[in-house]
Amino acid sequence: MPTMIKIVKADYVQDRNIALEFSDGSAGILDFSKLLAAGTSLTKPLEDTAAFQRFFLELGALCWPSGLEFSARSLQERLRDTGNLKRVA
Repeated sequence: MPTMIKIVKADYVQDRNIALEFSDGSAGILDFSKLLAAGTSLTKPLEDTAAFQRFFLELGALCWPSGLEFSARSLQERLRDTGNLKRVA
């Protein structure tokens, strides 16, 4: 059974970018602009920068008060697919 990956740290960088650190020692900066472009009821409020910055971690997932949440595994895969997943010491 694969190890449960959790987000252990998330920091706002700029625009729609968040620096993420995972429990397996990997990290990267993810641009959420394409994910938020869907314009759904969960993503629409995050077009406001102040609302976007109100993310928090819950049970190792990245969440917003709007109800939008992303699992650590899905964000790690997005970082890997874009070549932005790095190993940290």
